[in-house]
Amino acid sequence: MAEQQITPIAIWPGLEDGVPKPIMPYSPAIRLGDWVFIAGQLASDFKTGVPKELIPKSGGSSTGLQLQSDFIFKNMAQTVQAAGANMRTDAVKIWEWFVSNKPDAQDIASGNNAHHVDINSYERSLHQAFDNKCPSRSSIGIKELMWLGTKIELEVMCLITEDKTTYYNLDSDPEKTGALRKGDWVFISNQNPENHKGEIPESLEAQFDVVMSKITELSERSGSSLENAVKAEVFISHPNDFIAIDQLWKKWFPNNPPARFVLPRSAMQAGDSKVEVSMMSLVNDTSLSKKIIETSEAPEPLGHEPQAVQVDYLLFYSTQMAFDSSGKIAEGMTRNNAAPWYGRPAQAQMRYMMSNINTIAEAAGSSVENIVRRACFHNDLQWFAESIEEWARYFPNDKPASTTIGLNDSLVIDGSNTLLDLIAYVPK
Repeated sequence: MAEQQITPIAIWPGLEDGVPKPIMPYSPAIRLGDWVFIAGQLASDFKTGVPKELIPKSGGSSTGLQLQSDFIFKNMAQTVQAAGANMRTDAVKIWEWFVSNKPDAQDIASGNNAHHVDINSYERSLHQAFDNKCPSRSSIGIKELMWLGTKIELEVMCLITEDKTTYYNLDSDPEKTGALRKGDWVFISNQNPENHKGEIPESLEAQFDVVMSKITELSERSGSSLENAVKAEVFISHPNDFIAIDQLWKKWFPNNPPARFVLPRSAMQAGDSKVEVSMMSLVNDTSLSKKIIETSEAPEPLGHEPQAVQVDYLLFYSTQMAFDSSGKIAEGMTRNNAAPWYGRPAQAQMRYMMSNINTIAEAAGSSVENIVRRACFHNDLQWFAESIEEWARYFPNDKPASTTIGLNDSLVIDGSNTLLDLIAYVPK
């Protein structure tokens, strides 16, 4: 782009085109320079819920998942177009959140972490929407979305440049987009622990080594490296695995680790999987550079990660929860057991996080108002209303693109009810 002042622009596609208008405080899309962040899209009219035409007819050939996916991709393409982008040529990353009541407690106890969603109909819709040239993907099972009856939520990130998009895959999985390179960036889909023999090791350490070996190979094939990793997403099935994963992380990133978001309670496509990882990196020959953002005015990170990483005018946060520097829930963030009806813990936790988020932003020369993309995960969606009310106070003008997910189970930090994954911009 030519040198100019870069500021975020909220995108509201025309309602006459049939794109439902959100009723919650977020923007359907944010365009920031060459980047477009599309808020979570699901199959709701935001009035009555799932439209009647998206409910499968008895004896029909279409599944509910396919009907909902087609509906979402149509709206998403229109929203992307309204932002001045083309979904087929500019999309670089898609997040796929599949609703499932699996695994349940019995499944988890037996080591089965599968979501058991038949995604074949979704895959057909996906490949049609992207003309078989799919962006990198993070695909995970979750428990609940904001509208009853919705089966999937999708969000997408686009990069609008004249650079050619190049796709890479592993020899063991040639039909899927393992990684995508465009301009200065490489986007790697979440990699599972299935090895080249089609087997999944039993131990967490062995699984993680397979995953990171795949990430390394895809990085090298696409002209990047672990040293140039900017933001990682780590999906784990059980919160108790976080400490072990963090120790293993140090092996692969002994120095200069990327910003890292860790999502517990992630349901996997393969039941034996305990961990999956996706990555966003710079190419090795880029003129851009990573800047580690750290400040003693905010709590220390949960593990081997910086508080944030800045590249150009983008700021990528690591996991945000209401923890203190000891890695435990901060004081005053939960209700007193002796007075269980006093307090608003979701509001308190969001307020605490937003103060820390702003402090980290200020260390990078930005502010909390400059967040452009938010993914919010609750251990229970009962916390959504008071949490989003507090969140919205920090954005007097345009709100960030946003997605809200219900995990319906405990997070990594005992007592935490909200988990945030954020991208912001730094004025230049």
